[in-house]
Amino acid sequence: MLTEEMIPADTFCIHHNIELAFIYSLKDSGLIEITHIEEKVFVPVSQLPHLEKLVRLYQEMDINLEGIETITYLLQRMNDMQQKIVQLSNQLSRYENE
Repeated sequence: MLTEEMIPADTFCIHHNIELAFIYSLKDSGLIEITHIEEKVFVPVSQLPHLEKLVRLYQEMDINLEGIETITYLLQRMNDMQQKIVQLSNQLSRYENE
């Protein structure tokens, strides 16, 4: 990835008033990806909406890292199930129209 597609993690932390350790904790939990370039830590711009959601859970709702992991897992499962429902509904519609 190019550095233009990334934001420095320390800039994100300052803007959102969080510790860089929180970013590392999210990375260690597999919730986000970070990149090291010349001893600086960067977050891909594509992950910013997800990262901001995790920060809101942590700061505004006072949810710890384990809770964030659980919520993220359950939301992903719900999303997968919704996609499966749409797929099955489309298949059912196809059979009903025959």
